[in-house]
Amino acid sequence: MHIESRYTTEPGGKIARARPWRVPLPVMPRPRSGPSSSLILMYGFAGVIAIGTVLLMLPIASKTGQSTSAIDALFTATSGVCVTGLVVVDTGDYWSFFGQGVILALIQVGGFGFMTSATLFLLAFGRRIGLRERLLIGESMGLARLGGLVNIVRRMAIFTILVETIGAVAFFIRFSAGNSLGTSAWKSIFHAISAFNNAGFDVFGNFRSLSDYHSDPLLIMVTAALIILGGISFLVVADLVKTRSLTRLSLDSKLVLSTTMSLLALGMIVILLTEFNNPATLGAFSIPQKLLNAFFQSVTARTAGFSTIAMTSMATYALFFTMLLMFVGGASGSTAGGIKVNTFGMLAAAIWSTIRGREHAGAFGREFTTQQVYQALALAMLSLGFLGGVVFLLTVTEEFRLTNLLFEAVSAFGTVGLSTGITPGLSTAGRLIITATMFIGRLGPLTLMLALVQRQQQSKYRYPQEAIRIG
Repeated sequence: MHIESRYTTEPGGKIARARPWRVPLPVMPRPRSGPSSSLILMYGFAGVIAIGTVLLMLPIASKTGQSTSAIDALFTATSGVCVTGLVVVDTGDYWSFFGQGVILALIQVGGFGFMTSATLFLLAFGRRIGLRERLLIGESMGLARLGGLVNIVRRMAIFTILVETIGAVAFFIRFSAGNSLGTSAWKSIFHAISAFNNAGFDVFGNFRSLSDYHSDPLLIMVTAALIILGGISFLVVADLVKTRSLTRLSLDSKLVLSTTMSLLALGMIVILLTEFNNPATLGAFSIPQKLLNAFFQSVTARTAGFSTIAMTSMATYALFFTMLLMFVGGASGSTAGGIKVNTFGMLAAAIWSTIRGREHAGAFGREFTTQQVYQALALAMLSLGFLGGVVFLLTVTEEFRLTNLLFEAVSAFGTVGLSTGITPGLSTAGRLIITATMFIGRLGPLTLMLALVQRQQQSKYRYPQEAIRIG
């Protein structure tokens, strides 16, 4: 047996320790990384939309028994999964019971979110939720921690079903008058799920939404309550129940609630002032009805999509302010869309801190991290840039007024569903543009923030500072 010596002999007979042998390790191929969580969420939503499109194209899905065109089915499926509510055909008049059931299922899946819905499906069949699934659930809900995620999903499902059931019972009391038992039950269930998920779909027919119920306080206020509960997210509601005190809430919950209440009050005041004497909207109502409907229009502009007055008859400045409400949307991790009240509230607080001369932005005795302020600003500016591109494309493909096109684009991006009546008249290209806008509006802000957080890294060095002239 040959044993290699670990020593060498130097000139002169001295023995010296040799350098240890360095055996090169074999180069192992890098494991292939799977698709990012953002891509998985996008693939999941796209897959659900594809299934919904195929089902809605079936002859059984329409009342006439004829197949629906792929463009119209795709538009409707995307609007359902993205809980938008924009429609090219009236939901109550065109779709059969099967078609309406498909739309309702798409709304529920889209409102829960793909990962949350998939988690509930796996739990129902006794499957374990792995680390990767937990990461995706946390990211889709805007949570940084992994502990207790499955329990949160269970509680969210229970909360959703409970609220939707209470809403359906309240609606049944109203719809049972003058309708058969089956019709009343279906309208109640459909409307409750659509309202809580901020979807804006209705089955009342003739594109009239809730205009026939503008003087019904029960239906209007229950719908508004469902929209608000769905729009502020389960996590904020759970925080309220847990702390039972507004002062002990987390900064995120305080920001969501304060911003939401401020926007609701401001929206009600603006709509009431601008439409008070408009005979085509609020002008013909009594004072209590004007207050009720102005409040509801402020609520529904937060990505719900229902309406009790004709949007086509609203003044241009009222439409413009409604666009601002639609652009902001609801809370992160909720069923609502938009850039989210968390983002808007943080930017508003940062501006207010700057006006007051404070070096660091914050609210309620807490400071925001500089990185989060940058992320919120990036999200808002990129969203505005994207909307500008969408409106530009629509002006090329459509012949409607710029105000109507801008309103349609903001409604699609904010997943609201309000329209000035131009949706059925859109060209094929216009429908595809709005379809893509709804999809990006539902997933864009979430995936963008996930990407920004994943790319965040600690700076190893800083550049010299230099002043820039402002103003």
